[in-house]
Amino acid sequence: MELNFDLHSKQVEVFRSKARFRVCSAGRRFGKSFLSAVELIINGLEEKNQHGYNLIGQEVWYIAPTFNQGKEIMWNLLKRLGEGVIESSLENTATLRLINGRTIKIKGSDRPDTLRGVGVSFAVLDEYAFMKPEVWDLIIRPTLADVMGSALFIGTPAGKNHFYDLWLQGSLEGNDDWESFSFLTLDNPTIPKSEIEAMSSIMTAQAIRQELEASFEAAGGGSFVESEWIYMDTPPERGNIYIAMDPAGFTEGKGKLTSKLKKSDEHAIAVVETSESGWFIHDVIHGRWGVREASLQFIRACQKWRPSIAGIESGALKMAMMPYLEDQMKRLGIYPRIHPLTHGGQKKTDRIMWALQGRFQNGRIFFKKDASYLKALQTQLLDFPNFLVHDDLIDALSYIDQLSKIPYFSESMIQNEFEPIDQVAGY
Repeated sequence: MELNFDLHSKQVEVFRSKARFRVCSAGRRFGKSFLSAVELIINGLEEKNQHGYNLIGQEVWYIAPTFNQGKEIMWNLLKRLGEGVIESSLENTATLRLINGRTIKIKGSDRPDTLRGVGVSFAVLDEYAFMKPEVWDLIIRPTLADVMGSALFIGTPAGKNHFYDLWLQGSLEGNDDWESFSFLTLDNPTIPKSEIEAMSSIMTAQAIRQELEASFEAAGGGSFVESEWIYMDTPPERGNIYIAMDPAGFTEGKGKLTSKLKKSDEHAIAVVETSESGWFIHDVIHGRWGVREASLQFIRACQKWRPSIAGIESGALKMAMMPYLEDQMKRLGIYPRIHPLTHGGQKKTDRIMWALQGRFQNGRIFFKKDASYLKALQTQLLDFPNFLVHDDLIDALSYIDQLSKIPYFSESMIQNEFEPIDQVAGY
């Protein structure tokens, strides 16, 4: 029996991948269901896998967020594409028995007890972003171990959640077991461009990025929304400049999972001008630097902007930077007033929300039009709060709230200058 499936070029890229675990993020109408059906049939017809394991008796699964959803999407498509290689079908359990005796089953992740105790050689997890993470970690991954089975994760992003976390696995160099793909709806040549334009005309910018462009950056925590963002060429009025730095770790590790975020944090330096009208964000300098370069970036920002006060988040990282900062200040002849920034007993999420959300909602934060920091900062704002993604830039920005409330003269300076002669009379 010869099977002939007409896959378009981007589907073929996924199909031909030799990675054991593939993660495909794709826009709506890309052809994810068709590709999944082809993968299920081809894997079901195999009797040995690339590792030499006998697959007879091992099942092939298509897993959707719910059983009914999975059956509605996949059941008729499988029967149509597999006509000629299907020996029998059971409607109630959505089970296909192929001519070689192997079975393809449709499952729902909302019924985890039905996913245990069976040997599986291949699984498609469709719309994994809408499943619980433990479906893969604790149930499906162990069932593949007996024959070194494989899996295809496919779907449209829903923010940077556990689907994004797996997608990052395939983006790491040297991780040969994993490969990740990202495709637009437009990558499907069978969808007319005019149809995509028509859909786009009634969708929000955020919906377009998520549903049509398969962007993980589109749907986030919802704390900050684009409709509240204001862009200006210059500050609405002159005010005081403040610089706040959120330093990151200085350890370097290429290709390692150094944190739950799968890549190291960035240093972030926020340069903001505050006035009665609000905050104008001149710049947010960010990058992954060593301790010397980080200190140099901070001092250069102070040299350029001459802040009323500059602050660095207190702790071991600030202490590591201080010797370098002192050297740079002497070399450049600039001595900014550096204030230690503290959490103040607040959780980071609360501190950021209290510092920024009200200001955005009341139109008191202004982005510099066409600034280089916009994409990175706005991506983090859209994702916040999400523990799987970075918030370094908005953390630095939130510290401006703390700096702008610091008096220009400390109590000790005031006391030394105006020490009363008569402690009772006060003069």
